[in-house]
Parts: sequence; C-alpha cells; structure tokens
Amino acid sequence: MFGPCVRLLPRHLSSGFCLRGYSTLGRSPRPQEKNSNPVFQYVGRHKRPSHKVFVWGFSFTGALGIPSFVVPDSGRKTPRKYQLTPYRLETADQISSAACGYGFTLLASSTKDVTKLWGMGLNTDSQLGFQRTQHSRHKSYDYVLEPSPLALPLARPLQTRVVQVSCGRAHSLVLTDSEGVFSLGNNSYGQCGRRIVEDEVYSNSHTIHRVEGFSGRVIQVVCGQDHSLFLTETGRVFSCGWGADGQTGQGHHNISSSPVEVGGDLAGVEVQQISSYGDVSLAVSKDGHLFGWGNSEYLQLASVTQSTQLNSPCHLPLKGCGKVVQAACGGTQVAVLNDRGEVFVWGYGILGKGPDLSESSTPEMIPPTLFGRSEFNPTAVVTRIRCGLSHFAAVTDRNELFVWGKNVRGCLGIGKKDDQYFPWRVTVPGHVVDVVCGVDHMVALTKSLL
Repeated sequence: MFGPCVRLLPRHLSSGFCLRGYSTLGRSPRPQEKNSNPVFQYVGRHKRPSHKVFVWGFSFTGALGIPSFVVPDSGRKTPRKYQLTPYRLETADQISSAACGYGFTLLASSTKDVTKLWGMGLNTDSQLGFQRTQHSRHKSYDYVLEPSPLALPLARPLQTRVVQVSCGRAHSLVLTDSEGVFSLGNNSYGQCGRRIVEDEVYSNSHTIHRVEGFSGRVIQVVCGQDHSLFLTETGRVFSCGWGADGQTGQGHHNISSSPVEVGGDLAGVEVQQISSYGDVSLAVSKDGHLFGWGNSEYLQLASVTQSTQLNSPCHLPLKGCGKVVQAACGGTQVAVLNDRGEVFVWGYGILGKGPDLSESSTPEMIPPTLFGRSEFNPTAVVTRIRCGLSHFAAVTDRNELFVWGKNVRGCLGIGKKDDQYFPWRVTVPGHVVDVVCGVDHMVALTKSLL
C-alpha cells in the first residue's frame, strides 16, 4: 500500500510562482539609523495597477498553495492549519479566473503562453491533472501543495487562451476562447461529459476530455457538486452528470454522461448566467427572470414546489426583487442581485440578516447599509455575489469584499473562527476584482490601490 503522495515543487520549478506572506510582518534584522528628514516616494503617473491573488481558509489540503503552512520550512516552526485572514500568493502571471473545489483550487491566466493553468490542493481523482511524482513517472501526487502547471491537450497552445475555470467536488471544467471546454477528474456520474467507464480508477489519470455536443460556442461553465452546466452564446443551457435531485434539469432523475440541452420553462428563453455548487441549479435570463431546478430540500425552490426535488427548470416568481442580473447558490442557500445593486437571500442557514433568520422560502433583502451605504456613501451598491457551500460573498462598486455565513475552518477570512450573521467587510490589501468560494477556503483576485 502506498501512502498519500504530496507534491512540493522546488523553488526553481514553481513555474513563475513564489510565496510571500502579507498578513505577517518580519522582524527587522538590525536597528535602523534614525533620520529626522521626511522621505517621500511618488508613484509614477503612468504606473499600471498590479494584480494580486489572496487566499485564506483551510490549508492542510494544499488548496491555498502555501506549502509552508502544511510542511513548515526553516522560517516557520509549526504548521498553520487555518489561515484566518487574506494571505498573498504572488504570481508572475496575471490571474484572470479562479475556482475553488472541495479542497482544491484552479488558477488561470488569459495569456497565450504555453503555461496558462495551475492547480493546487487535493488531487486524489486527478481533478488537477496528472502531477507526476519525482520517484515514478507512472504515479501522480495526491496532494499538490503549491500551484503546479496543468497542461491542456490544445491544438494551438500558443494561440488559445483560457477564459474561465470551475470546480466541483472532484471534477474540473476549463473553458477556452477557441478550443471549447475541457473536463478532468472524477466521472463516476458523467459529470465530465464523457462515457462512464465501470470501475475506472481516477487517481494517476492522464485523461483530459474535450467536451462536445453543444449547439453553439460555450461562454460559461459551472460545476455543481457532481454535475456540470454549460451556457452557450445563444443563451442555451446544457447539462450532464448526477441527476438524482433533478439538478441536470433534463426531466428525469438519471445520470447523463453527455451534455443535453435543458428544457422546461427555459425553452425559448435566452439565458445570460448560470450558477450551481451543490445540487440546485439556477439560470438568469437576459430579461431579468430567475429559473431554478434540482434540490429544494432547504426551500430553495419553494416558490414553485412543495417537493424536495424538481427535475425540470421552472420560472421562480420573485416578488419585490426587481430585475435579476446575477444569481448564486450553495448547498442550502440562494442569493440574487438585482439591477439596483440590492441583494436578496433565501433558503436555509446563516442568510445574513442576523441569528433570528435561519430559514426562508421567500426572498429577504439584506439592507444596503450592511454593504457600506451611508450618508457619506449614498450610492454604494453590490456588483457581484458568490456562494460557497455554506457561506456568501459580495463585492461592491467600491471594490470592497463582504462575507457572511458558516465560517467553516476559517473560510470567511475575518480573523476569527466564529460564524458571521451579517455581512462583514474583509480587509484585503487592494481593490477586489472578483472572489470565488469553496467549502472551506476562498480566493480573491485584486488590483493594487495605486
């Protein structure tokens, strides 16, 4: 029997990645000579903002990409199991897309360089590709402790760009601009969009599959827990994978191993955004309506059904919410954002309006003041919403990040392990451009303040 393999890349093999702690201050090696004269440092007028990546949450899977948290080096005496505040992961390439799976992370750059995709964390199902060990070319690492390059089987590697990545429980999807969608990892339920092979062994796998069967070019990919959703440029939604809760939306509760167009109330509707992370799926139409299907055990779809499952998309009537522009859903909770920058939540869990609200079948608006609106900032609005398995995140027009929900293993990044019942601003050094949520960790993409 072999124990779990852990990958720790040598410094010179880290493919442009190096490590830098932001939340800890180093001790000065010697006293500095006092100087009473003021020192001014000016930023050049044409200096471009630098883009940075911050990570936080549970580290022992390797999903944060900071190996010294797991295997202490000479500068750190003890492991750091939980990183409770944002910690900088410096990258040579600008990261344009990130995704958090169940204990692993994908990072992508829109560069045309050969190396444009990296993975870190759990790799027991090859959801980060084949990461060859130093001892055997036939064995792949089960844990990858810092960002490791993931090579796609591209026909034009110097021309094709990675547009977006998404991660589920043990599978990953990668969307490119000109060569379609690639899937990797566990395919037990057809979630990778390829034929299910009985007794297939997913560890040490080289398989990266190009997903086909769409009626047009795919512009967004989403991983649920064990199913996948695809949105085409014509506004059509396709799905594959585990369908026991109806989350594929194909009118049945069976497994689907190849993408099939979703029908129901979505027939003839042009969709602009899709969302999933657990076993419920959502779609937002271009005219601002919300559609849902899948698991409704926690009242996620209670506006249209009393059943715990819905296997075909239904239009969800949302009274008082206005025009919906974004939707996000986790394991038990749902959030929508309207065109006025207001956030509405429902479902089960910590919803963001205090400890007295843990369940709702109808949308509850979170007061805009909790996202920074005040007499000094009367126009503050939310521009992005995200969901992890049991927590929420929102980014405002001032590029501030707010989080709330279950603080599983410190995933909220608020400096403590307590759950957060109202939106709380996370101290991130820079303007937050985007954020992604996992089960117990998060990643933020930022640009510098200057």
